[in-house]
Amino acid sequence: MIDTTQQLRQRAVLVAADLGEFDVERSLDELEELAATAGAETVARMVQKRTAFEAATVIGAGRLEELAEFCKGGGAELVIFDHELSPAQIRNLEKACELPVIDRTTVILDIFAQRAVSAEGKLQVELAQLRYRLPRLAGMGTAMSRLGGGIGTRGPGETKLETDRRHIRRRISSLQEQLSELEKRRGLLRARRKKDGVTTVAIVGYTNVGKSTLLNALTDAGVLAEDKLFATLDPTARALSLPDGRSVMLIDTVGLVRRLPHQLVEAFKSTLEEAANADLLWNVCDISSNEVEEQLAVTKKLMEELGIQNTPMLTVLNKCDLVAATPLPINPQTALISAKTKFGFDALLEKTAQALAPTHKRLQLCIPYEKSGLLHEILKQGKVFSQEYSEQGILVDALVELKLLYLVEDCVIL
Repeated sequence: MIDTTQQLRQRAVLVAADLGEFDVERSLDELEELAATAGAETVARMVQKRTAFEAATVIGAGRLEELAEFCKGGGAELVIFDHELSPAQIRNLEKACELPVIDRTTVILDIFAQRAVSAEGKLQVELAQLRYRLPRLAGMGTAMSRLGGGIGTRGPGETKLETDRRHIRRRISSLQEQLSELEKRRGLLRARRKKDGVTTVAIVGYTNVGKSTLLNALTDAGVLAEDKLFATLDPTARALSLPDGRSVMLIDTVGLVRRLPHQLVEAFKSTLEEAANADLLWNVCDISSNEVEEQLAVTKKLMEELGIQNTPMLTVLNKCDLVAATPLPINPQTALISAKTKFGFDALLEKTAQALAPTHKRLQLCIPYEKSGLLHEILKQGKVFSQEYSEQGILVDALVELKLLYLVEDCVIL
């Protein structure tokens, strides 16, 4: 990882062809944020309306000439396209601009390389980088000569680019084997959690909407929370107590972005698997953003792609301290909060308890001394809040698992 605060930020020009498929200006705004997170300063933006991409260079000859003149005048050190580029396009564009040319996916992968903390996260980033770069080696003439020189060159996979394709394929195979072993371990851990009756709640949502801040505020998790895209890459889990006495596992996940390429979903795999196996999802969005509805839609769409559209979901409208009134309706499936001020936490936890299928029931019991072994059974998957010894038996305030109710029905104090 390169500390961008200790070096000059690369001057970048952002380029997009507008085919009318989405809001290009919004997409470029996000690309500018991504570039800033990776360590670049945007000095210019260029958009060309087209009916289709120019096969060789994405943009037309006239606009490419303008771009090349700007680059040769010293206005930029890097060109970033808001589209996925082919090897031939990279080669042609770099020849015209005489500068490194990268695309949106490369920027995201570079951020991943900086942010990955766990061993598994680093392996996944390297695998994603190699898979993406392998077919593009032919078009990386300029990039090949600037090893470690800026955005798109960082990360565990960078030194592999100067080796032959056969070596890279061997490395990819090795990474897949290592990740397969780690995937088996994750599966065993999840199976153990299910067996032990652990309920999980996954925090999902757009990047930079305050998911990690929310986890920290609720559980003192100490997770990195920055005003940057992809501040969290590795999943973090912490215990959280609900108002009905239940304890759940709250899991923070990586933020999402619009137009996420398929190969990047692989780099999200470990954290998204946690969401796929959760009992409840918190879809967090920034209520102060003009794009709040799109943030919610992007998350729901990706959840559908992962096949988990049937998992119960609470919409969590964060940063309400920044707005005078909410533009979205509040209903039993929606919670209005501020992770910064902790406003609305009680209502969020109450709605979470209501959204989760009941697994326990809180009861006042009087357990005869000859049946004192019931306490042990209750404690296996439940909780005892208090107990007091009386002449009649042990007076207990307990959270009892539903499947044990038949054992204690004669002990319930009405």
